[in-house]
Amino acid sequence: MTKLAQATCEAIIPTIPLKPVKEIERSLQKTYGSDIWGPFMKAIYTYGLVKDGDHIAVAISGGKDSLLMAKLFQHLERIKVFDLKVSFIAMDPGFNEVNRQNLERNLKALEIPCDIYSENIFERAEARSQKYPCYLCARMRRGSLYAKATELGCNKLALGHHLDDVVETVMMNILYGGKFETMLPILPSDNFEIELIRPLYYIEEKDIIRFTKSSGIHAMNCGCTVAAGKTASKRREMKELIASLEKVQPDVKKCILSSTKRVNMSKLLCGLE
Repeated sequence: MTKLAQATCEAIIPTIPLKPVKEIERSLQKTYGSDIWGPFMKAIYTYGLVKDGDHIAVAISGGKDSLLMAKLFQHLERIKVFDLKVSFIAMDPGFNEVNRQNLERNLKALEIPCDIYSENIFERAEARSQKYPCYLCARMRRGSLYAKATELGCNKLALGHHLDDVVETVMMNILYGGKFETMLPILPSDNFEIELIRPLYYIEEKDIIRFTKSSGIHAMNCGCTVAAGKTASKRREMKELIASLEKVQPDVKKCILSSTKRVNMSKLLCGLE
């Protein structure tokens, strides 16, 4: 496993003790205003992710992305730009004891009131797909989150996918799926009366990592007890590929994202076969 691949699998180890929560919250508008808060609000306004009257379930996995998203939504609710209600939910899909304790410790330290509930998804996903359980696991976890959000009366479910996730998905679809398709910032559920939103759509992973480390947050990885160390990850391969392309073209991620908005239909084969 390469150093980059290994970094994507491990928890982010902070270089400093956890800062006071109020200092962490202030830093989102001051230190990280242009890299995190600004892109967060840009996605919300550009795609209409949040509207008055919304009840949003913010899904927290325990990783860096969802913990950041939770703090952003806390502030958004406090400043009352929108008339909305936010509920924080976290599913335990079969974490080991260390990861479960880490999740609980982070939520308490960051003052995030969260409903933690358990599902036996890791074990079920491995039983059904032992070699490559990640895709099935992701689908099962999302279905569970939809059900929980619906139970709480929410009309939207927020997930912590960031700009890098979007770009990697585009590349995976092209190179492995043979199709040009992206990860949308908002889309309705097929089976629930609820919309999925991705408010971190314009935030780069490097800035999330920088915020997490400087805040002293010890975020977990996916927490998977099945795939860790033995399951090949196409997404990890895409992360490495894009990192190598950035050495030649520093703006490659923005260019890939831009390509999903600037599609010249007259130069595509659609409808010619």
